[in-house]
Amino acid sequence: MARTKKGTPPSYRFHKATGQAIVTVSGRDIYLGEFGSEDSIRQYAFVIAGELPATKKKQRTADANEPTTLVEVLAAFWKHAQTYYVKNGEPTNEIAALRIVIRDAKTLFGHEPVDEFGPKKLKAVRQLWIDRGQARTTINKNTRRLTRIIRWGVSEEMVSGGVLESLCAVPGLKKHRCTAREPDPVKPVSMEAVEATIPYMPPVLADMVRFQLLTGSRPGEVCRMRPKDINRDGEVWEYHDPDHKTEHHGRNRTVFIGPEAQAVLRPYLLRDATSVCFSMAESLWQRRRLRNDARTTPLSCGNRAGKRSNADRRESKPKRKAKERFDANSYRQAIHHACDAAFDAPEPLGRREGESNIARMKRLTEKQREELDAWRVEHRWNANQLRHTRGTEIRKRFGLEAAQVILGHAAADVTQVYAERDRDKAIEVARQVG
Repeated sequence: MARTKKGTPPSYRFHKATGQAIVTVSGRDIYLGEFGSEDSIRQYAFVIAGELPATKKKQRTADANEPTTLVEVLAAFWKHAQTYYVKNGEPTNEIAALRIVIRDAKTLFGHEPVDEFGPKKLKAVRQLWIDRGQARTTINKNTRRLTRIIRWGVSEEMVSGGVLESLCAVPGLKKHRCTAREPDPVKPVSMEAVEATIPYMPPVLADMVRFQLLTGSRPGEVCRMRPKDINRDGEVWEYHDPDHKTEHHGRNRTVFIGPEAQAVLRPYLLRDATSVCFSMAESLWQRRRLRNDARTTPLSCGNRAGKRSNADRRESKPKRKAKERFDANSYRQAIHHACDAAFDAPEPLGRREGESNIARMKRLTEKQREELDAWRVEHRWNANQLRHTRGTEIRKRFGLEAAQVILGHAAADVTQVYAERDRDKAIEVARQVG
């Protein structure tokens, strides 16, 4: 694509592959929605407004008569969030959630005065999330996030205190008292589904699934685990996750590793003590090797063996370098990829012999694509379901209290008096079934 002249805004363009409008800013593609729609044009205007020369911004803010707009508060908070919501040098999951909230609030009311952002406009943003199909609990969390942004703006003297007071008067959505859908309960995944999927996984990913299933650990705990965090002194090992889900509440979390889980984990302990046990880069390399073993194209044709694309042949500057560590999202996506391979959709939705996924999606009609999405939702399972499967099994065999201790639920740690007893119970359960 030709470069735009200095001082001219990037163009509003049609992205043929997706049918969306697109604009490229500082080398980054930003998708704006359906090409030609009012929403995409408005979003384009917001993007361009955010890329105006600094001199024009200064002229605007220098005018005391110009009221502060919501987009200015959102932009200032976003800059603050980049350094505030960080743990161990990496952005937390809160950043991704805030990005959605900021985007939607900006789209609807970004260029209106922030002091006019009252309860009705907050409800309008909330209605957007309802119409989008978000769960009631997620909508309430996002509403609190948006109110938190305004509270921060008050603390920075960008927003008047009355705005925050009025927003706090908006109650959260109540169960069965609104049109927002209820969140789907997390159900255990059947062992049959897990066993059918594992053969389509790279060895690293398969062992992550086996380990999580045996220990009942959370997806993030498996992704973060390092050799240095594992105490291997006793018959049952103990993994102490320093960055677990409830660490900021002052709670401790111990994952008890029994003999079967130890057998899965042992090969991954022979590495640097500060490196993660289950490497995403290693898993991706294994996946490419498996794909290469199954290729039918001669090695003299097509991409070089084990390479993602022609651009990746430039070893010194690969197009995209794999992360060393899984996170909950990439772990889930890897499992879904294996599920799609294990449970291929029937004709005409499935891939035909020698057909790429891109060719398949072009062949399908819009209705067939919806049917394919429904098939995938029905036949995919998630990493957190493994934890529920383990908890259900332990509860049946050892009782509710044992399941609470193994899974690290706070209800099993009411007082310090029972801490040692709970630890002994967890060790005994892990010794027998972990």
